[in-house]
Amino acid sequence: MIKINRISLKKMIDSDMIPNEPNELEKLLVIDRLEIGPVQLTKNRLKAPYRVRQNNDEHTIELMYRFEENVFQPGQPASENLASIMAAQVGLNYGLFCKEIIFHGLFDKADRKFIVTMLQNTAREIYVKKFLEPNPFLTGEAARLPAIRQDDYVQARIRFAGENLTKSGKAQDTWLADPQKYSILSSGGKDSLLSYGLTNEMGLEVHPVFINESGRHWYTAINAYRYFKEKIPYTARVWTNSDRIFNWMLRHFPFIRKDYASLRADEYPIRLWTVAVFLFGALPLLRKRGIGRLMIGDEFDTSRRLSYQGITHYDGLYDQSRYFDNTLTRYFVNKGWGITQFSLLRYLSELLIEKILVERYPHLQQHQMSCHAAHIEGDRVLPCGQCEKCHRIVAMLVSIDGDPGRCGYTKAQIDNCLKNVAHKAIHQESGGVQHLKFLLAQKNKVNFSKGARQKLKEHPEILKVRIDPEHAPYDGIPRNIRPALFEIFMAHAEGVAKRSGRLWLDIDPFKDLEFNVPYQFDKILKVSGEKIMHHDDSQPQKVSYLLAQMTWPEARRRFKEVDIALLPVGSIEQHGPHLPLDTDSFDAQYLARQVAAACSSPKPLVFPLIPYGVSYHHDDFTGTISISNDTLSRMVYEIGMSAAKSGITKLIIINGHGGNVPTLKFAAQMINRDARIFTTVDTGETSDADLDAICETANDVHAGEIETSTSLFVRPHLVNMRKAKKFVPEFSIKYLNFSAKRSVEWFAQTSHISPDGVLGDPTKATAKKGEKMWKIMIKNLVELVESLKNMSLDEIHEKRL
Repeated sequence: MIKINRISLKKMIDSDMIPNEPNELEKLLVIDRLEIGPVQLTKNRLKAPYRVRQNNDEHTIELMYRFEENVFQPGQPASENLASIMAAQVGLNYGLFCKEIIFHGLFDKADRKFIVTMLQNTAREIYVKKFLEPNPFLTGEAARLPAIRQDDYVQARIRFAGENLTKSGKAQDTWLADPQKYSILSSGGKDSLLSYGLTNEMGLEVHPVFINESGRHWYTAINAYRYFKEKIPYTARVWTNSDRIFNWMLRHFPFIRKDYASLRADEYPIRLWTVAVFLFGALPLLRKRGIGRLMIGDEFDTSRRLSYQGITHYDGLYDQSRYFDNTLTRYFVNKGWGITQFSLLRYLSELLIEKILVERYPHLQQHQMSCHAAHIEGDRVLPCGQCEKCHRIVAMLVSIDGDPGRCGYTKAQIDNCLKNVAHKAIHQESGGVQHLKFLLAQKNKVNFSKGARQKLKEHPEILKVRIDPEHAPYDGIPRNIRPALFEIFMAHAEGVAKRSGRLWLDIDPFKDLEFNVPYQFDKILKVSGEKIMHHDDSQPQKVSYLLAQMTWPEARRRFKEVDIALLPVGSIEQHGPHLPLDTDSFDAQYLARQVAAACSSPKPLVFPLIPYGVSYHHDDFTGTISISNDTLSRMVYEIGMSAAKSGITKLIIINGHGGNVPTLKFAAQMINRDARIFTTVDTGETSDADLDAICETANDVHAGEIETSTSLFVRPHLVNMRKAKKFVPEFSIKYLNFSAKRSVEWFAQTSHISPDGVLGDPTKATAKKGEKMWKIMIKNLVELVESLKNMSLDEIHEKRL
């Protein structure tokens, strides 16, 4: 074993170079110089030249990305910077083979560090997986390289030939990314299909982004893309010719067999930095659409740390691992882009992913295509039925009683795949392979020899949801989606297991103290220059307009700056079997805070929430906590009078519960009479007409389409859509209909009208509708506050001519 020390990462980045040292790896130095960029941009397209200088000859090809909508602003440094880092990704595969790599473009310090670090990581992975391990594409001495231990395998001198953005070394391009918007790097594979099914079922806004490669790999996505494009909102496609660049680069490597294109293999000849090429291609869409969550579909066994003769590596799966997610998220955060990246599926084996997809989302599973040798027949893409992936997919489907024919396999192909499973390798974690064969043997689907059958061992953890501190910790995904996600998982899995040493112990995750740990990358967001609490963060950050968080000297200063305040009032009462008891209270407080955040400075003060309301009419439903009209009116009255003494002259009561209206209007009248300040109650009056236009349901007054939609947008983890049921009341007299234009206001116990407390149709609710509703309510109340803020009491009372 040869051990060679190399220059430190810090020194390398500062000097923009990686020195060469003579060793056996110099046999791989076949390219004198690789130059990438500079980029050329139009509003929807990126072009970047790749130039190879080799043996005094120069060859050029253009890398391209093309979008179906405008995503760039040519000439803008932020767009040029994003495009430059996108164009660099293909080149990160070649640090082992070039004497020099030059990146032309706009890069900041975070970009340079990221590029150099990923070049190092990828060079090591390629060396181990493509040269030390068997590789059918290699020829000559390169196929017989010795194992050399060294700190760094990049042989190229790295130079950045563009401008170093900003004196601080950071591009000033902060994205206003919304953590309630999710994007999925999509294809025809089971992982992305299941990721969409789960995210959509949880009521989240989902943006499937398909990356259309110029080569045959796009065949695997065609069936799914056509379905998504027709049926699924926000579906997008990005075309790139990266596959042609990869193949063009292979022609410059004398150690790659000339007939490489004709070899049937389930791996690429050289490249191992591929996912990032697609991932960065999706970023312009995330930037434009303000998306804060980026999901890739990777399962439990892709996060590996191994050693080959003392050389540590990630088994060629780094860009599918949890470490990759964390690295990319840290890079995004350092850039100010506000994106977090993760996989929902790291708790699941490949077999369990297939099982959930088949049992819960069969309409998606029928578009599954994992075969890279797929072909087109008519208007549909069909699998080859011969490759390892086909063997594996067919075997998994048969083992869980799925039908491979649904996604295009013929009976002959199914029989052939099952026959090959008995004696050919399956690329899966060892326990998964054992358990898959065990299930197939149990069902008598594969004729294993007697000796092979006796060696089969059951691994029950493979069909369980697995919690593992290294591969799949709780804090690997946002906390707000965990309950709903695990509930779905557990409906199809054979339990939940948590690793303890070498054992898997069965647990109830909802009773596990670690289940609610915060998501490790949740950050506070920036809205209108103010820091606000992320909806998934249990620890509020100090916010300049929340009265409760101020010290008394801070409050004294703020009361001198602003004379308008928002007082949210809610209730704790039943909201059907699908919504939480605090729906009205949460909504009132959320609305007040969002309005204040969106207002110009000085922002209105937000008073602490009054969580209880007049809810006696819901008393028949357990959990309703009601206070009397007298109690609520007295509390609001005294709060208003005290606020007036502190300097408030305009008080807006934001009411989340219709049953509070008479009481709050009475209290507002008394405050106006005794304190002589402007007081109003908004229970949705500023937006009701707009919300009615979105709502499809008449008489939607409680726990129906509107409240369920707004909850799905801000708190999907607390909405159980499986228990949502339609109940739209109809009365014998038109004047009793709640939504009629000529209705009378009347009162009754809710249980006398609705058996489960719903008055409306929650099944028509969507997060998309909820987003529109919140935007309308926030916008209209902001307009009211902004108008009142600059008016004196005299101006409010006078009519302007």
